[in-house]
Amino acid sequence: MGNCCVTPAAAKQGKKKTNKKKQNPFSIDYGTHHQGNGGHKLCVLKEPTGREIEERYELGRELGRGEFGITYLCTDRENGDAFACKSISKKKLRTAVDIEDVRREVDIMRHLPKHQNIVCLKDTYEDDTAVHLVMELCEGGELFDRIVARGHYTERAAAAVTKTIVEVVQMCHKHGVMHRDLKPENFLFANKKETAPLKAIDFGLSVFFKPGEKFSEIVGSPYYMAPEVLKRNYGPEVDVWSAGVILYILLCGVPPFWAETEQGVAQAIIRSVLDFRRDPWPKVSENAKDLVRKMLDPDPKRRLTAQQVLEHPWLQNAKKAPNVSLGETVKARLKQFSVMNKLKKRALKVIAQHLSVEEVAGIKEGFHMMDIGNRGKINIDELRVGLHKLGHQIPDTDVQILMDAVSHTLHLDLAFFREKVRLKISFFRWYEIGGP
Repeated sequence: MGNCCVTPAAAKQGKKKTNKKKQNPFSIDYGTHHQGNGGHKLCVLKEPTGREIEERYELGRELGRGEFGITYLCTDRENGDAFACKSISKKKLRTAVDIEDVRREVDIMRHLPKHQNIVCLKDTYEDDTAVHLVMELCEGGELFDRIVARGHYTERAAAAVTKTIVEVVQMCHKHGVMHRDLKPENFLFANKKETAPLKAIDFGLSVFFKPGEKFSEIVGSPYYMAPEVLKRNYGPEVDVWSAGVILYILLCGVPPFWAETEQGVAQAIIRSVLDFRRDPWPKVSENAKDLVRKMLDPDPKRRLTAQQVLEHPWLQNAKKAPNVSLGETVKARLKQFSVMNKLKKRALKVIAQHLSVEEVAGIKEGFHMMDIGNRGKINIDELRVGLHKLGHQIPDTDVQILMDAVSHTLHLDLAFFREKVRLKISFFRWYEIGGP
């Protein structure tokens, strides 16, 4: 948001000057308050637990990195209990929308009741430079990693995971919360035990909703977006769609709607044609395929609700679902899918480390500058030269990470930059001006 409390620009020439200062609207809407000598200090949280997080917790090694903040291992100084602390830099909160997003994430986590499959928010702190969210630590690893590590992966195992995910959706919807970003990476196991619960960990894009209320903002991750999101007219039904995409991936190892470009992905989502011909679908039960079809119905009015999904015969008898292996091909696909996600996260980390917020905002122009051949794609040499022209001496190892993240195409394209840097540009803006 930059400095939300900067002095308003001088009045245009020709207008009568006045000694009355115009009040900054953000000071009213977003809780800023005075800090000596007429200055201002940004206040994000409404009722934080405290100011100095280090008085209660010791921050340790980095666990992860996102668009706005870094997650650290966090240890309670009183009893040694371990938590995760998501520290959000105020420098990254450049707009009123960014600030409201953080507030809403905290409000939603506080609003949702305790649930064994939803990560718990323990404390919140805010100092001059950052907001700190102390949460339950989930150190059991990502969903797909554990599946791949198991020797035997079956339809029954996929049913158990799906049941858990949809129970989270049901809990959210029951309490007026739409998640909007359900994907495998947002579910972690609490610990490394075989019986560890699977937990939803990220509510950064979640919103409160009222019955019948519609939303138009395009948010979420491309593979998991419902068609009505692209049409900018959606409600909580989108969460069931996303859960259905996860189920499809769990059963066959690849997303149901996939393409090399963002336009191709969006077109596939709009068409909503499901492929049940490839291996292992012929040996997947009809009950499982029936549920997939009903969760991925392109008409949100016909799509099953979370409650109806849980009442479906396949999940009602989850413990009796076929226990026959889905095959090594599915496990190999899941492993590849997981590896690609990790590579893209590493690429995002490189970008975050080397590019400022202003430079990221101009990444589209930077991309076109690097694209010497005007092909819509750049290779590793063009990337290296282009970053140098922008004034970034990025080590070759980091440049290679960026390229590895999209090694399946051997090129970086603008879609990659737009997706992974997560600009505040609608990801599928093309849909408004020329899509199907």
